[in-house]
Amino acid sequence: MSDLSKLSFTSSRPLTLGVELELQLVSLRDYDLTRAATDLLAGLQYDDRFGEIKLEITESMIEVNSRPRQDVTAIAVDLDGLREVLVSHCQRNNIAICGGGTHPFHHWPERRICPGERFAFLNQRYGYLSKQFTVFGQHIHIGVPSGDDAIWLTHALNRYVPHFVALSASSPFIDATDTAFESARLNAVSAFPLSGQAPDVADWAAFVDHMGLLQSCGVAESIKDLYWDVRPKPEYGTVEVRVCDTPLSVDRAIELAAFAQCLARYLLRERPPVVPAMQALVARYNKFQACRFGFKAELADPIHRRTEPLGETLLHLLDKLVADADALGCRRHLERLRTLAHSQHGDAAWLRETATAAGNLHDLTRAATERFAEPSCYRPHA
Repeated sequence: MSDLSKLSFTSSRPLTLGVELELQLVSLRDYDLTRAATDLLAGLQYDDRFGEIKLEITESMIEVNSRPRQDVTAIAVDLDGLREVLVSHCQRNNIAICGGGTHPFHHWPERRICPGERFAFLNQRYGYLSKQFTVFGQHIHIGVPSGDDAIWLTHALNRYVPHFVALSASSPFIDATDTAFESARLNAVSAFPLSGQAPDVADWAAFVDHMGLLQSCGVAESIKDLYWDVRPKPEYGTVEVRVCDTPLSVDRAIELAAFAQCLARYLLRERPPVVPAMQALVARYNKFQACRFGFKAELADPIHRRTEPLGETLLHLLDKLVADADALGCRRHLERLRTLAHSQHGDAAWLRETATAAGNLHDLTRAATERFAEPSCYRPHA
């Protein structure tokens, strides 16, 4: 075990962005998940110019990571470049790449754990949950200069977890069943003991003490064991938002990164009051509402002791972020999210409508692979 008492925070340039996407590997024969990740990476010839392509916990998943970037235009270049590399490589191996937070009809007992010490540890600790964790998320990293800033921003962003969930929700189907959720993926994450909202620690020193306690008690070996909705990532110098489903398209992933950057800039600039203890009273309920109902969720406001419609609060929030979007050069991305929020027709709705039109989940998955293969409209082309 590492000595968490010596845990230090690596300073980053403020608002630096990084994006991780967990992607589905499906067979072109029947569009079920296929166990191909290790073999695919072994045969991949790629120079890392757009970031990393690496294994995830089961052989039916691939994770891509952008490079740390200062603006969303560079993130678009990375994510679309990674998409292009993977789609091309997978086609040569009779495999397709798919977005979405869950695969619509795979059977979790058929999954195979990837080789690696970390994956073996997770499988030993969590049993069947490790295979059921074949779900697919987008994680967004936001750079901050200090550990104290990271803790404050972690708490500040927790209030907006439901908004990230609604904007990204793309997992209505599990086990060939419509779950009635917009994001069923997060139910799998919630099964882990260290999931949910970060504890109410005041600053970086208090966080280090908290981590030391968890380690001493055998609860966590490292920050990797924390499945919090938002968590500090000290080795990168970032705060990581972890609640988004992987979208069906690279464009939506880019837009979510822009939203996170604009929101972080707004929060760090305005420094609104943050009361983690009050947020914690309703955090699980509000996340459930967003997962279940998406844009139609009703959120509990513990400060004013009332409920408020997520769809309305999201539109008001996007209006507040206009100046930050202009300063960061991503007004277009937020306008697209505003259109999405106004229509209340996201990826989950597209999946349901496409499944109904196709009449089966195999053709739905085929359509989703075709959607992910489309080039990004945000990537600058010479």
